[in-house]
Amino acid sequence: MCGARPVSVFRAIDPQELGAPAGFRHGLLAPAEGSILFVAGQTATGPDGALVEGGFATQFAAVLDRVLAVVAAAGGGPECIGRMSVFVTDMDAYLAARRELGGVWRERLGSHYPAMTLVEVPRLVDEGALVEIEATAVIA
Repeated sequence: MCGARPVSVFRAIDPQELGAPAGFRHGLLAPAEGSILFVAGQTATGPDGALVEGGFATQFAAVLDRVLAVVAAAGGGPECIGRMSVFVTDMDAYLAARRELGGVWRERLGSHYPAMTLVEVPRLVDEGALVEIEATAVIA
């Protein structure tokens, strides 16, 4: 189920010749009856626009919460997210926090893994932001 009415869940497309994905999917096929939701890049800001206090994992959690809030406002849940792009300012910090990030992920998305991209960038528009996430969801 993805949204207010029962629909086929995304069908994972993971060709054997690409190897088994870990923590992502090579592709997800959306149900034909879904509406596409494009979630703008989110950083770890609160309602007042100020960046949340804390390190990489704290910001990652806040960013995921913002992405999920947009999806929920459209009537969907974490399982509706089919694609996610993660932009980080420090790949080493991301890699060092992977164990903690795994816990953050499981608390919010369980075992659902969309097709994902991870990119290191020199900076983000919000000063002090360490991570930004944009997503695409299908709501039916």
